[in-house]
Amino acid sequence: MRHRNPHRTGAKGPDELRQQIEHARSRLGHRVTRLVDRAEMKGRARTRAADLKDKAGAMTVQLRVGAAQAGHGMQDRAAKAGHLVQDRAARAGHAAQEQMAKAGHRAQEGMAKAGHLVQERAGHGKHTLRHGAEHTGRTARHDLRAPRPVRAVMGAAARHPRPSLILGAAGAAVVGAAVIWRRIDRSA
Repeated sequence: MRHRNPHRTGAKGPDELRQQIEHARSRLGHRVTRLVDRAEMKGRARTRAADLKDKAGAMTVQLRVGAAQAGHGMQDRAAKAGHLVQDRAARAGHAAQEQMAKAGHRAQEGMAKAGHLVQERAGHGKHTLRHGAEHTGRTARHDLRAPRPVRAVMGAAARHPRPSLILGAAGAAVVGAAVIWRRIDRSA
């Protein structure tokens, strides 16, 4: 079967036929070159896409590793900060506890001193009160210038010196404790 070229008529001679063949080869060569170029471009594009995909995968792995390392670093810093705060709070608690213990010991020492002072004064007051009560009782019983109720109380104190001494010592202890508490309140 013959293909006819609608634009041209058959070749008029062998030279013209060679020229037509050469011209057809040239056009066919250009077409093949363009097709090869297109095929190569698609191949290159696929290769480039695969390379970019590989690079993106590698970068994703690197980013994940970097994020994990940063997360661990932040977690370590947060743990260290938590331990630091906890240690400082413990130290502050111990310091406050020590100060409270010292204040408690000072108060205890003050109360002990106050107790000894009250006992000492009560002991001195006991003797003084006993002698004074005996003397006053004798004097009041015999002194007619003292009012009758005073003479009666003094007489009772002279007859029963122990209860009156206990009442006097208790009164002195109350007054001494009040004085000491006042001093402690002023110093605190």
